[in-house]
Amino acid sequence: MELDAKSNGRKVKSESKNSSEVFASCSFSSLGLHPALCDQLKERLGFEGPTLVQAQAIPVVLSGRHVLVNAATGTGKTVAYLAPIIHMLQSYDERIERADGTFALVLVPTRELCMQVYEILQKLLHRFHWIVPGYIMGGENRGKEKARLRKGVSILVATAGRLLDHLKNTSSFVHKNLRWIIFDEADRILELGYGKDIEEILNCLGTGNLKSGSKDISAVNPEVQKQNLLLSATLNDKVNHLANVSLENPVMIGLDDNMSGSRTRNVSLESNGVDIVKESKKTLDASNEEYKLPTQLVQKYIKVPCGSRLVVLLSVLKHLFEIGASQKVVVFFSTCDAVDFHYSLLSEFKWTAMLQTKTEVSQKFLGCKMLRLHGNMNHEDRKTTFQAFKTDKSALLFSTDVSARGLDFPKVRCIIQYDSPGEATEYVHRVGRTARLGEKGDSLLFLQPTEIDYLKDLEKHGVTLTEYPVLKLLSSFPMFSMKQPASKFISIEMHPLLLALQRALESYVSVESKINKLAKEAFSSWVRAYTAHRGELKQIFMVKKLHLGHVAKSFALKDQPSLVNRSIQKQLKKRKRNDNRNDKQKVKSKKRAISKS
Repeated sequence: MELDAKSNGRKVKSESKNSSEVFASCSFSSLGLHPALCDQLKERLGFEGPTLVQAQAIPVVLSGRHVLVNAATGTGKTVAYLAPIIHMLQSYDERIERADGTFALVLVPTRELCMQVYEILQKLLHRFHWIVPGYIMGGENRGKEKARLRKGVSILVATAGRLLDHLKNTSSFVHKNLRWIIFDEADRILELGYGKDIEEILNCLGTGNLKSGSKDISAVNPEVQKQNLLLSATLNDKVNHLANVSLENPVMIGLDDNMSGSRTRNVSLESNGVDIVKESKKTLDASNEEYKLPTQLVQKYIKVPCGSRLVVLLSVLKHLFEIGASQKVVVFFSTCDAVDFHYSLLSEFKWTAMLQTKTEVSQKFLGCKMLRLHGNMNHEDRKTTFQAFKTDKSALLFSTDVSARGLDFPKVRCIIQYDSPGEATEYVHRVGRTARLGEKGDSLLFLQPTEIDYLKDLEKHGVTLTEYPVLKLLSSFPMFSMKQPASKFISIEMHPLLLALQRALESYVSVESKINKLAKEAFSSWVRAYTAHRGELKQIFMVKKLHLGHVAKSFALKDQPSLVNRSIQKQLKKRKRNDNRNDKQKVKSKKRAISKS
């Protein structure tokens, strides 16, 4: 994608070179990993050498210390903990067996990340067949998971809720030899409300006693301790609390501000990494934390009036897939309904106004492959979408924040945040889906004129964006019906291309009943989500400043918001009536059953 960023090209190239020097400064074998494991990292995962975070973390994990890793997304944190754990497991004098149960437990926030970590495990364990990987997560068949646990899983990847379920109810789950607990994307796990579950999990696993009494582990090293690892791209009070209760005298990686600017520093291996990380017992304060983002990431914002948001989004997407047919783009929305509406609309919408001649056949506005992903989809559909977007060379993904954490989609060129992420930490995680492992990437944030102060909130965390030249983009589209050059139009709202596209969208949505219903539901849920901003953000994202007529326009609705709200209220009342009838029928049937017995 080209976000009018030619002026940044030289700078990005220079910084990419620095990143490659980090790869050249050491190798996986020099970090102490088994040769076969190094081969898998290169052949199956494409790592020519370790990233800076991996070079820092791997020796420390091998030393047996507890570790807290705070690093930017897309820096290879997953390999940073999986590789040393596999190395240590394969080095036991007696090969571990499935009957020995679980030795390492990886906790992740979402099903998609659970599958991703499991797939990486499978690739790394190709030459170590006696080490068995497995996963458990919500949405899967619990009986099948129980059977896998009964047979034995050496390295288990799990979501918190399902893990706690099995710890309480699956007696055949053997974890007496558990040595490692890893909290991957710890901040997101806690944000999703699993704090109490984590505490219960730690109690069930008996992590209060850090010394391991397992005969299998002590046979290797009688003084070995249980080792916990905590990884997070952002820090806050909840993460700090989890670190305090789960880590003992940890080595902290990525917290030294002085190192953040020296990405080409040579990695010393003589002291097991202690000289390349900063050990500190200070409390983590994230109120004004500067977030670490890839230096090759080009970040821009686009200031768009509310009523023109939809047509500008479509124009940007069309431009992206015309200049680069083979690329991946992710568009983030605040609600599941908004994802469904935009996915359905763009999957079917056709428009002839951009054709060079009136005789050409009408085609879909966007010809690229489209996918959607959100938490209300069933488990199988989510898995299918996740795998498809990973393997496709070119696709457009509409998603909620379910895709914002930890997921490694290869070759994502651009992230579009159509709905504001709210907290600055969410902005960081969203843009972290691109510019991964040294690759170039672009991000584009949509803001209304009344929301422009959000940029100041990002600047507090060291995140600076430049403005996207939307009028220049619009002038690049050929139009056979324009009487005046697009460059003469200063106001975005009055641009003839956008006016024509808006009329076409509203006409299409008004006659397509299915799309019209989705638009109304998306409008309603968007307004509810807009009111949910907390703290200082309430002063930026104020519902009172919204013109609801313009909001409806951004969903291609001709109806006044009052009519939209009225229709939604009718649907809700109808649902309540149906639910009440169903409840009454259930009560009556129970009474009949009791009277008969």
